[in-house]
Amino acid sequence: MTPVFSNCAHNHRLLLVEDDQELASLIQDYLTKNGFQVAIVANGLDAVREIQTQRPALVILDVMLPGLSGMDVCRQARLDYNGFILMLTALDEDMDQMLGLELGADDYIVKPVQPRLLLSRIRALLRRLEHTGSNEGVATATQDKSVISAGALTIDLRNRVVRLGDRSVELTTAEFELLLLLARSLGEVVDRDFIIQELRGFDYDGLDRSIDRRISRLRKKLQDGGAGQDIIKTIRGKGYQLCTDPDLAGGR
Repeated sequence: MTPVFSNCAHNHRLLLVEDDQELASLIQDYLTKNGFQVAIVANGLDAVREIQTQRPALVILDVMLPGLSGMDVCRQARLDYNGFILMLTALDEDMDQMLGLELGADDYIVKPVQPRLLLSRIRALLRRLEHTGSNEGVATATQDKSVISAGALTIDLRNRVVRLGDRSVELTTAEFELLLLLARSLGEVVDRDFIIQELRGFDYDGLDRSIDRRISRLRKKLQDGGAGQDIIKTIRGKGYQLCTDPDLAGGR
C-alpha cells in the first residue's frame, strides 16, 4: 500500500522506512502524538519512490531493509532529495554509522530506539530548517542581508541557493546549514563543540566524527577547480574556518 500524506505543514511530514511492523507502528504512534504526520514504507525500493514523489521534510531510514538496503536508499535518494535523512543503526555497527554519514545521512539513532531521543533529534533537525528560513541576525559581507559572500562563494539565504563563481552548488539541507554556520563566523575558527551543539543538539564528547565527515562532503562540493586550495580550512585541534580569501575560489 502506498503511503499518502494528507494536507499538513511541510515541516511535519515524515517518512518512516522500517520493515519491523511492530516497531514502525510504535514510532508512528509516538511521533503522531507529538504533532507529526508519519507515513510508513517497509521496502527499500518503495522508499526511494516515495522520497522522490512525496518529498517529506525528514526520512527515518532503517539500514536493514528488504528490496534495497538503507544505505542504497540513502545513496539513490541523495541524487535529487535535499531533505533530512536520519538513519537507524545497530548498536555495534560503527561501519553502518560511518557509511551512512558518508552517503549523505544527516544523523543516526542507535537501536533499540529511545522514543524521546528520536523525537529530540527530529526536532533539532527541523528547527535548523525553520531557523534559517529567517534572515534575522545574519552577518553578511554585502548590504543585502539575505546574501552572504566570501570571495566567489555566494549563499542566498532567501532562496537557499549556493554558487561558487559561475556554477551552482547542490547541497543537502544539512550541508547548507553547516555552510551557513561557518559563514556566519566568516574568517573565524568555529570549533567542533559549537558545531555539534548547534547542529545535533548535544555536547561534543571527543569521539563523534559525523561533523568531520559532513565537512569532508561539503569540502568536495566546494572544490576550487583544481587549484589545490580549500575554501574550508581545518584548524588542527580547534575546528574549521570558512576562508575569506577571494583568490581561493572556483571559476578560474
